[in-house]
Amino acid sequence: MPSLQDAQESATNAASWVEENWSTWLAIGLRVLLIVVIAVILRVMVRRAITKLIDRMSRTPQGEDNTTLGGLLVNVERRRQRSQAIGSVLRSVASFVILGTAALMVLATFEINLAPLLASAGVAGVAIGFGARNLVTDFLSGVFMILEDQYGVGDTVDAGVASGEVIEVGLRVTKLRGDNGEIWYVRNGEVKRIGNLSQGWAMAGVDVTVRADEDLDHVRRILNEVGETMSKEEPWNELLWGPIEVLGLDSVALDSMVVRVSAKTMPGKALTIERELRWRIKKAFDAADIRIVGGLPAQSDGVPADDPTAAVAAPSVYASTSSPQGERATPITPAVPQK
Repeated sequence: MPSLQDAQESATNAASWVEENWSTWLAIGLRVLLIVVIAVILRVMVRRAITKLIDRMSRTPQGEDNTTLGGLLVNVERRRQRSQAIGSVLRSVASFVILGTAALMVLATFEINLAPLLASAGVAGVAIGFGARNLVTDFLSGVFMILEDQYGVGDTVDAGVASGEVIEVGLRVTKLRGDNGEIWYVRNGEVKRIGNLSQGWAMAGVDVTVRADEDLDHVRRILNEVGETMSKEEPWNELLWGPIEVLGLDSVALDSMVVRVSAKTMPGKALTIERELRWRIKKAFDAADIRIVGGLPAQSDGVPADDPTAAVAAPSVYASTSSPQGERATPITPAVPQK
């Protein structure tokens, strides 16, 4: 058994060792504490500055519900979600950089060799990135979509894999509401091209088919009157971004002529303008006794082909709307007049 003298010698050596090294321990502790305090304070200050910047970006002037950015109508919800997403990314990046740098400095204070640790972290990062490459692709694509403001809440877009109205923009997934009310969850990494139907302006086009023996000057005059009247009335004067123009003859046949009318409109309002324009043209042509060419209904509808009441009195009007897929034309089924 150790004697009392041996115990006294051990205690004396331990006290001497502590007396010799306490200053080093205190210096290391103070250095670690200083690194941690500075990192926490810096993180709080940076996050607060980012929050103030994002609040300023998302702030809407009093009395204004919408703003225009680069020809794109930006609503309050779109601005708010975009600002929140950008702020979340910036705060996460700032916290990772500050806390990661502080952790490396603390390890270096304890004289730990960081080279093997960094090498292991690099290998682990490559493995994780390879295994979750789809997640990383979705995240990076979402970041660039938000920063570049390719689309936002309320926009009508065609993402290739799905199309509809954007109801939420996330860093990984974008939610679209389809024409039938369904909700599409589109991964940002799967989107190869985006057609934003709400950006810039839209073009409304209506084709009116009249008989070949109609007076073209009279037809043009009636169409100009319809366009001028509609441009002065509310709410159409706000939806129209240019005058309603009669472009002239689009085609000529033996028994018919096609006159094209078009106008530049607010994004997403082309179909609304086209429907109203068709309505007004039909009423104006009826009042001016201008005959509009149409086909006879099929006999399967219960109307004989030689029935004189089967003469079509509705305008043969086609809605033409510009889109990323090209121009589409939607024919309006002619109506049959009542006896």
